[in-house]
Amino acid sequence: MTVDDTGSGTGAHGRVDPQDADTGEDPLALRLEQLILGAERRYTPFQAARSAGVSMELASRFWRAMGFADIGQAKALTEADVLALRRLAGLVEAGLLSEAMAVQVARSTGQTTARLAEWQIDSFLEGLTEPPEPGMTRTEVTYPLVELLLPELEEFIVYVWRRQLAAATGRVVQAADDEEMVDRRLAVGFADLVGFTRLTRRMEEEELGELVEAFETTAADLVAANGGRLIKTLGDEVLYAADDAGVAAEIALRLIETMANDETMPELRVGIAFGTVTTRMGDVFGTTVNLASRLTSIAPRDAVLVDSAFAEELIRTAEAPRSEAEAAEAAAAAEKAGEAAPTHRFALQPMWQRPVRGLGVIEPWLLSRRDTTHQNG
Repeated sequence: MTVDDTGSGTGAHGRVDPQDADTGEDPLALRLEQLILGAERRYTPFQAARSAGVSMELASRFWRAMGFADIGQAKALTEADVLALRRLAGLVEAGLLSEAMAVQVARSTGQTTARLAEWQIDSFLEGLTEPPEPGMTRTEVTYPLVELLLPELEEFIVYVWRRQLAAATGRVVQAADDEEMVDRRLAVGFADLVGFTRLTRRMEEEELGELVEAFETTAADLVAANGGRLIKTLGDEVLYAADDAGVAAEIALRLIETMANDETMPELRVGIAFGTVTTRMGDVFGTTVNLASRLTSIAPRDAVLVDSAFAEELIRTAEAPRSEAEAAEAAAAAEKAGEAAPTHRFALQPMWQRPVRGLGVIEPWLLSRRDTTHQNG
């Protein structure tokens, strides 16, 4: 393979050696790979593991965790692959990470970046409706596009990652104790599009994709802007979390209000629960999460249903009164004492208790914005 002055495995114009083309692989795909990786294929997996100073078994665990397919003993790895192995193994040898944790780091990074890469390349290629030169295919346009975008995107991704890492580190530092770093008390909310399955049968694929993207974008923006964290999107459903019940309630109601004002969107329902949540690899698990999901499934259309623990948290933090009668009494007492009456953002309406499979009997509450006339009257 010819190496040019830049150290990549391509010639001056991104050409691939004829002997590489003889392997049956698409020459343009090889050019793109070499452009993106910035290095030539030099190693088989065994050679890469040996060069990195790690066992083949550990190297395979790392590669599979990152989501890379088994390639047998093909010469398809680069110096960057060796360096990545060496770095992960070095963290383990230095005692900074256990071997199991290093594998988790590889898996979480691989899963996140795989989805990011798929989304980016799909989005970029979708925008290429007209090739810049007659006779050029969309595939051929990809090379100069990637060549221009690669350095800019790389720096931007690192910037966003550092920002997110700073925010996550801040939350950990503020945790009350070590246990709270893993098992934390959070408000967890699910937002679900009503009748999505029926829509999939009526709408064209492209139209359905645009609807899902609009929903996910709207939800992500509202969650972030109001201080929550988007955990994941599932097409017709989003999962978010917040440290504060008031923040979670505000997000839920803004989602309902925003979607209701968009005639192109289906109705929405939201369920929120508050309690101990296990966090792992950016995801959340536990009974609280399951309860939020079940509340979503039984919530009325364009409404928010919360569990009793969430309702009690809103009451405890004076975000909502237990009842309007109680709020009126508190306002009268404050007025008599010459003090300002408490202001509550939200209203809670108890609903009928009902059994939920696997969770026993639950007491849901309907969440809404509090009518300001109650506060001013």
